[in-house]
Amino acid sequence: METLRDVMSTLLVTVAEDATVSEAAQVMSLQHVGAALIVDGDQLRGIFTERDIVRALAAEHDAASHAVAGWMTRDPITLGPETSVAEARDRMLEEGFRHIPVIEADRLIGIVSLRDVSGRSP
Repeated sequence: METLRDVMSTLLVTVAEDATVSEAAQVMSLQHVGAALIVDGDQLRGIFTERDIVRALAAEHDAASHAVAGWMTRDPITLGPETSVAEARDRMLEEGFRHIPVIEADRLIGIVSLRDVSGRSP
């Protein structure tokens, strides 16, 4: 059985809570990712996605200069590295997520995207 450890990315794109929407968008663009993890030290505080960028810009004319803390998803759902790919895919589809952080022993170790788990056998 294939697990998240087999497919997750360990190259994590992170930003601080006080980074602006613009700064986070630039980092995400340069790294070619759809989500940035919001961390404080090694603790996961939230996730900021392309959807959050669109939501922020649609809501506020000056949102690009606002902190991601106001737009991120705080305390996002996480999964462990031994979670099966099929279970992760089903959870993402049910919840409408495209990214889920992977946590092991209370430590952020990776992230998995819907693309990572799509089209794989159960």
